[in-house]
Amino acid sequence: MDTQSLSAFLEVALSGSFSIAGERLHLSQPAISKRVAALEAVIGSRLFDRVGRQVTLTDAGRTLLPHARRVLDDIEDGRRALSQLSGKIGGRLSIGTSHHIGLHRLPPALKRYTQKFPDVDLDIHFMDSEIACQEVLSGRLELGIVTLPTSPLPQLQTRSVWRDPLAVVASPEHPLSSRKRLHLRDLAAYPAVLPDAATYTHRIITSALQAQGLQPRVRLATNYMETLKMLAAIGLGWSVLPASMLDQTLVALPVSGIKLQRELGAVWHERRTLSGAARALLKTIGIKQA
Repeated sequence: MDTQSLSAFLEVALSGSFSIAGERLHLSQPAISKRVAALEAVIGSRLFDRVGRQVTLTDAGRTLLPHARRVLDDIEDGRRALSQLSGKIGGRLSIGTSHHIGLHRLPPALKRYTQKFPDVDLDIHFMDSEIACQEVLSGRLELGIVTLPTSPLPQLQTRSVWRDPLAVVASPEHPLSSRKRLHLRDLAAYPAVLPDAATYTHRIITSALQAQGLQPRVRLATNYMETLKMLAAIGLGWSVLPASMLDQTLVALPVSGIKLQRELGAVWHERRTLSGAARALLKTIGIKQA
C-alpha cells in the first residue's frame, strides 16, 4: 500500500469524482483509476461503487477513509517537521486566499517572501475565505490568508494581521447619497447588493441590521468585492465594501449607530506541524510566532 494510491483514494472519496481527483492531483483520470485499482487489489475489496457518473464509497471505502486520512496527515506532519531540521526554507507550500486579499493585501508580502525564499514552491489557491478555512481543516491546505471567521472554528488557529474597516456605499446618484445623516432603517428601505449569505462579511452586515430588527432587501449577491463595487457604482443598490476600495465612483453613506469592521489574517490547523516555509510566510506577513 503506497501513499500515492491512498492520496488518489482520498481525493476521489472527498470529491466524489475521478476526474476532479485527477485535476487536484495533476493526474489524468486513467492514472487515478489505476491507483485506486491498485489499492483495491491490496485491500482485497472494492472501495467505490460506480453507477453512471455517480461515485460513492462502499462499506470497505468508508472504513478505510479515516485511516487513510490519518496516515497521510501523519506523513505530511513528518515532512513539515523534517523541513525544520535542516534550517533551509524550501519545498511546497499550499495556501488559500480570497481574491480581495490576494489583490490588495498579499502582493507586497509575497514579493518579499519569494525574494528571500526562492526555493519555496508556492501553491496559491484563490477561493472564498470560508472554503479556505475548511480546506485547512481537511489538510488540503497548510495555511489560509483569509477573512477570519466571525465565530471560532474547532481545531483552527487564527491570527489577525489587518483590520479592515467597512463602509456603507452607494452611487453618487443614489437617493440616499445626498442625505447628511442616515439610520439603518433608511438602508433597509432600499435594495442592496451584498456578499453571499454564506460569507463571514455578509454575517457581519446582517448581524448589525438584525440587532435592530431589520433585514436587508438583497437584490443580488456575489462573493467578489470588485463586482459588488461595480454594481453599487451603477446604481443597482447600496453595498458594504472595504473602505480602502472607495473612489470617485462611490459615496460613503453617513449611517449613524453602526461601525463595521472585519479581521483579515491567517489560519492553520492547531494539531498539524507547520513547515519552515509556512512559519516564514507567517513571519513575513507580521505573525512572529505560530
